[in-house]
Amino acid sequence: MVRMLRSCLQSVLKLVNSVIGLAGMGMILYSLWMMRVWYKQSGGLVSTPSWFVYIFLGLGIFLCLITCSGHIAAETANSHCLSCYMVFVFLLVMLEAAITADIFLNRNWEEDFPEDPTGKFDELKDFVRSNFEMCKWIGLLVVAAQALSIFLAIVLRVLGPDYGSYDDSDDDIVHARLPLLRNQVHHTSYTVEPNLSNNDSWKVRMHQKVSR
Repeated sequence: MVRMLRSCLQSVLKLVNSVIGLAGMGMILYSLWMMRVWYKQSGGLVSTPSWFVYIFLGLGIFLCLITCSGHIAAETANSHCLSCYMVFVFLLVMLEAAITADIFLNRNWEEDFPEDPTGKFDELKDFVRSNFEMCKWIGLLVVAAQALSIFLAIVLRVLGPDYGSYDDSDDDIVHARLPLLRNQVHHTSYTVEPNLSNNDSWKVRMHQKVSR
């Protein structure tokens, strides 16, 4: 029963963790598209995009790394891997909560960010405002997936890894080796001391001399 529950939790954690990975891949693709547009607009000149593009790309890579670590932690059910995964996801949730609180509580939140010469940051703001309902549900889905990932990781960490499969495999190996051990014939080597017959003959001669 515990093994079945652990297997279900591992599968659900991988599924929920994939939502974070999809969000990360979407951010990476969007940042690469912004870089491509920026280089086209710059006329092929060597210039670096704004901070917004690099931060978006870095967050996407970070989400993908979290997804990879989450899949490894879910597969192995190792307590250390699960703990590291929970810490990373918790820090990500805290960062998102801080940014969200700053946007909703601070009317001049745009002044907290550096100026974006590419204008992509303004385009993203306009897109979010025009599609606020869709962006809101996507954001809630990602946050819910992160919170559920932390909860599943905690439960899986309490259950611990599954050592039953390893024990069964060891038993199979032992049973497979037993017939070979039983069929082995132990040959005992006997060594004959070459001086044994000489000693016996010498004792016989001494006994004859004494009897005379």
